[in-house]
Amino acid sequence: MDNIAGTRSSLVWAVHLAVVALVLLWTVPTVGLLVSSFRDRDQIATSGWWAALFPAEERQVVRLAGAGDQRQEGDLWVIEGTLIDEGTLNRFGTSAREPFAHAAGETGELANGGRVTVEADGRYRAEAPEPFAERGPRLFVAVETPPRFTTDNYDRVLFAEGIGRAFLNTMTVTIPATVIPILVAAFAAYALAWMEFPGRALLIAAVVGLLVVPLQLALIPLLQLHNAVGIGKDYLGIWLAHSAFGLPLAIYLLRNYMVGLPREIIESARVDGATDFQIFVRIILPLSFPALASFAIFQFLWTWNDLLVATVFLSNTPEQLVMTGVLRELLGSRGGDWEILAASAFVSIAVPIVVFFAMQRYLVRGLLAGSVK
Repeated sequence: MDNIAGTRSSLVWAVHLAVVALVLLWTVPTVGLLVSSFRDRDQIATSGWWAALFPAEERQVVRLAGAGDQRQEGDLWVIEGTLIDEGTLNRFGTSAREPFAHAAGETGELANGGRVTVEADGRYRAEAPEPFAERGPRLFVAVETPPRFTTDNYDRVLFAEGIGRAFLNTMTVTIPATVIPILVAAFAAYALAWMEFPGRALLIAAVVGLLVVPLQLALIPLLQLHNAVGIGKDYLGIWLAHSAFGLPLAIYLLRNYMVGLPREIIESARVDGATDFQIFVRIILPLSFPALASFAIFQFLWTWNDLLVATVFLSNTPEQLVMTGVLRELLGSRGGDWEILAASAFVSIAVPIVVFFAMQRYLVRGLLAGSVK
């Protein structure tokens, strides 16, 4: 009975669960990256992003004030002060063997024969029969800190680490590299779909064949050609490179969509005296917007996330370094600064997320072009 038309497949719930799982696999890390980008380094090191809204315990090594802040009270030398600026001190210790042996409010023994009492708000009083050394005694403390969120990470990456300049460089590369192949491929796809001329079938076969050619094979010869004509290591060179690498898929995708448009509309326009250019501009382009948007999403994402082509066709200077290049350098120089890496990564994915959600309703329609009649 499962194969009767109109009945729901028994696997429909499995499909729904698979879709939910895929959505979670994509959204959960993105949300985690966003939350981590607003946290400071200490809280990232002590707790996961899912605990960002709850107090976190940070374990620190601090020192009491030194000899310059001590005073004498009778036979004792005394130092008083505050260990923490915010949060609640839960436990402390004076020895690395038992770093958190005492609760807040208790008294611990110091190595010089003295003792120290630490309160929950971080205030302490240390007493010793002999003067303290120039460098104060070391304490181990466990502090419960409230949730903290800051925009300093974004200020740092945008202005100090060069992400802001790289963001503009990436936009300079991506926008023309997305528009140029769409314009060229739209004209070529219309010609291959609706114009009769010798060798059209061979051109279509060549376009399909170019889809499987690895771009790595063409990088060095193309760079040598660019250097020979004087556009090497320049924005014009990388625009043309990205356009050339994206044209086979663009032509194939748009041609499949255009060939599925109703023939009656084209023939009626020709009967009314419209030229091929008028048909293309006034009829084909408006009807082909889903396919154009679908390719625009792919080309924009590929170009935005590209590192290999940018490394080959652009220099490694701040004036031309794209975001992927800056992120590569940050992974080497700031590998332990997770707050900087999280903020930089989210800046790099913010624009692709906006582009995808703005145009995603056209994606499936464009990809299914020509699959059914």
